[in-house]
Amino acid sequence: MATSDFVLGGLASVGATFFTNPIEVIKTRIQLQGELAARGSYAEPYKGVLQAFITVAKNDGLHGLQKGLVPALYFQFIINSFRLSIYTTAVDKRWMHKKNGEISFGLGLMWGAIGGVVGSYFSSPFFMIKTQLQSQAANEIAVGYQHSHTSLGSAMREIYKQGGIMGLWRGSLASLPRAAVGSGAQIATFGKTKALLVEYDLVTQPTYNSFCAGLIAGSLMSVAITPPDVISTRLYNQGVDAQGRGLYYNGWLDCFFKILRSEGIYGMYKGFWANYLRIAPHSTLVLLFFDELVAVREKYDLRF
Repeated sequence: MATSDFVLGGLASVGATFFTNPIEVIKTRIQLQGELAARGSYAEPYKGVLQAFITVAKNDGLHGLQKGLVPALYFQFIINSFRLSIYTTAVDKRWMHKKNGEISFGLGLMWGAIGGVVGSYFSSPFFMIKTQLQSQAANEIAVGYQHSHTSLGSAMREIYKQGGIMGLWRGSLASLPRAAVGSGAQIATFGKTKALLVEYDLVTQPTYNSFCAGLIAGSLMSVAITPPDVISTRLYNQGVDAQGRGLYYNGWLDCFFKILRSEGIYGMYKGFWANYLRIAPHSTLVLLFFDELVAVREKYDLRF
């Protein structure tokens, strides 16, 4: 695994996150809205993506749309450093190719999932803090458990004081299905789509090819990732008791069944459109930036 691929993967995701963090804030709020309550039995401060943007800006200020940006940048750098460097290594070593030289969708799915799982585990503390900061809102529009963190540093100190080093990785194992499903779908689709667009002479210009493949990969990823993403958001944001146990859920399966029983299948797809509007452009920008950064590295023969 080239060190430069690791760094470039992280830089590509950081660039994309500046643009997509506001929609991530909206997605998090919608996913926490009506937690464990039957549909129609709770107040809905967030009634849609556009209305949610206006509501957050009005009550939390414009800066409220960038809540959790710092831990989001750390999270994205770490997870995509692993995901994209593992992906490019698999491509370069031809671990994703069939005997006839074609890229295998199944092998792409496997290597994408491996990269996502590794990156997700190491970046888990930042995902948790990002979620908890993004859920913080003015009383009039607050949803979910409200944490008292004031920054990334304050959150780390508080979580460490309460649960030690393991407290920072609370919910990390439960987030792995989200990473495996989402990353596997995205990476496998991206590699295969790029090859097909060139093979059928549809989009051969490198930048446009990466853009179109990234858009298609992000669209598929949003469909696959929303249910495990809802579960991860709920687990990371819940409060804990004096023993460090979750106030609402005991783990991934417990969370899944509680949502299904109380909110139905609708609850598993809360925030889908916000997720789609975040993932599709984020995926497109990350993969596009990554390919462009790799092209610059190759053009100028940069090695680090």
